[in-house]
Amino acid sequence: MLIFEKSRPGRGICALPGNDVPAVLPSQKDLRETKLHLPELSEVELSRHYTELAKKSHGVNDGFYPLGSCTMKYNPRINEEMAGLPQFTEIHPLQPAHTVQGCLEVLKTAERYLCEITGMDAMTLQPAAGAHGEFTGLLLIKAYHESRGDKARTKIIVPDSAHGTNPASAAMAGYSVVSIPSREDGCVDLDKLREAVGPDTAGLMLTNPNTVGLFDKNILEITEIIHSCGGLCYYDGANLNAVMGVVRPGDMGFDVIHLNLHKTFSTPHGGGGPGSGPVGCKAELAQFLPSYRVAEGEELSLYKAENSIGEVKSFYGNFLVVVRALTYMMTLGKEGIPEASKNAVLNANYMMNQLKDLYTMAYDEVCMHEFVMTLDPLKNETGISAMDIAKGLLDFGIHPPTMYFPLIVHEALMVEPTETESKETMDYAISVFRDLYEKAHQDPEALHMAPVTTPVTRMDEVGAARNPVLRYKFD
Repeated sequence: MLIFEKSRPGRGICALPGNDVPAVLPSQKDLRETKLHLPELSEVELSRHYTELAKKSHGVNDGFYPLGSCTMKYNPRINEEMAGLPQFTEIHPLQPAHTVQGCLEVLKTAERYLCEITGMDAMTLQPAAGAHGEFTGLLLIKAYHESRGDKARTKIIVPDSAHGTNPASAAMAGYSVVSIPSREDGCVDLDKLREAVGPDTAGLMLTNPNTVGLFDKNILEITEIIHSCGGLCYYDGANLNAVMGVVRPGDMGFDVIHLNLHKTFSTPHGGGGPGSGPVGCKAELAQFLPSYRVAEGEELSLYKAENSIGEVKSFYGNFLVVVRALTYMMTLGKEGIPEASKNAVLNANYMMNQLKDLYTMAYDEVCMHEFVMTLDPLKNETGISAMDIAKGLLDFGIHPPTMYFPLIVHEALMVEPTETESKETMDYAISVFRDLYEKAHQDPEALHMAPVTTPVTRMDEVGAARNPVLRYKFD
């Protein structure tokens, strides 16, 4: 029930003292012509309403959350405590630099750590999300080519297994997109890549490990092919959680990278914001980075590079998200960061090997931090789709993995058990997957009806997509 439906005239919360200064009302021309719709509830009703909503939400604090390619890992509480310090929360972005030296040190230290982890030379913390970082990185590539008078480079090469935001970001930056097919092993087709490159190639956008959870064994050859034709290599950091501290994108031959602090460095996804998508680059591109950046000297200061592409967000990015990520990096340290990656890879391979006798793996080889199953055989045999299995997981307190992605795998389920999950949790999830497989053969109709124990049961998703109710209609 919506809060407006619980509203009753005259109810409210008398928590504020009476006004002890003369009331100043706006002029008549500035007053509303219709009454403002505000719900009227008592304090206890208001508290119960939002508690009820919270109980309908599912997060990593509620249960297993193996959402592939999104890295729904646990966010340590110490991150929140650091981000809640008044020295960080009670500042203003327009304060003089000498009054916020500690905050500038946070930004500079985070940049230094992220550069070390990624193999980059410089980084901006300004972008507010991963896709925002993609767009920013492409603007760096564009500025680089234009600074050299090389305006013929109009194409960005993107593998067919890429995240959907990659071609969208390239198009937004004014490039045309060339899609490169994957081979049967899930990696880039080198012959097709060589055919596609030329003097019009601005760059390549690539995720490694790629979207099917495999580390491309030809990565050095791939980046060399792009560099040999004068293009630049862009690394989508969505899957860095599998390799952070173990191998660096900069050492693979990448020139630009964006990071998802929420995916890799344990900051909240944010439900649409705030997020953070820092962009790093090699030294020759640093002059184009968005302003403002932190400079070291007798005291820390802010500066704008002469050839900067400008600002991509107000001020210095979502600062408290960076505080959380820096806390995570400093907590784990040099030894803990690679250990987290190795555990993520170990967990994914454990689950995959415990399920592949029943479920068909799209690529039956050692994976990185995630693996992809194809439920095509199960659907052909029983009529149970990837969607049905995903809905069935909800009845067991497990959030579904990514469904129907990547597009190159039919009836795909992409599972990512992050490094923060225990063997007992994974064993439980494995048993649920196996039980659902048996139910698909014995009682498929039950899975068509799932979920049945959740606050909201199986919905008419087609109807919701075609006839959405986007606003509440008042009487």
